[in-house]
Amino acid sequence: MTDHFIHIYTHRADDYHRAIAHEDADGNLLKAIESVTALDGKRILDLGTGTGRLPLLLAGRAARFVGLDLHWDMLRQNSYQRSVVSGQWRLVQGDMRRLPFPSGWADVVTAGWAIGHLCGWYAADWQIHIGRVLNEMHRAAAPGGTLFIFETLTTGSLTPAPPTEELAEYYNWLENEWGFTRQAISTDYQFASVDEAVARTEFFFGPEMAEKIRANNWVRLPEWTGMWVKRQAG
Repeated sequence: MTDHFIHIYTHRADDYHRAIAHEDADGNLLKAIESVTALDGKRILDLGTGTGRLPLLLAGRAARFVGLDLHWDMLRQNSYQRSVVSGQWRLVQGDMRRLPFPSGWADVVTAGWAIGHLCGWYAADWQIHIGRVLNEMHRAAAPGGTLFIFETLTTGSLTPAPPTEELAEYYNWLENEWGFTRQAISTDYQFASVDEAVARTEFFFGPEMAEKIRANNWVRLPEWTGMWVKRQAG
């Protein structure tokens, strides 16, 4: 599983972005974020920025937006998406466990669908590695700033739930040890046909998901995203 995702992030960023372009069909993600904090004029730091999901959603509202990612291919596609919309956000290659940003720089720090991978990549000591990321998020946030973590609560299910025991443990740890609060958000994919749904998602979710899409005749692929929020002390 580790090699599967690393291969996608290092070699298949274009396919990845073609898939997520169909995600969050009802625009629920932005509504959920803005229900927590205003974004206009803020400095936003996005960790694991990928191919541009959050920059495309939020950067137009920010005074400054910086996206950081470990994988060059994801940043390459992110840069292309930035050019398509004439975006102004800055991109940095780096490790979210060691952020190259001054303390207190960001009003909002986001980490989208990225931290949870460390549970698999460092199964024996994931708390240490994720703890480093969380400490860096807190350090980078200004007093009164807001931290957002987005993770999967399953794709291909009608109800939200952690898809693995490892992620369930991590999610509970975020809430019980770090003081984050959780909200479940519907972020369904919308496709033009069942064939398109399979073609765009099978490389990431695998053949079992493709079979499920066909069996349910899903043009709209159900998905749930967890949003964990914490306010930095003022």
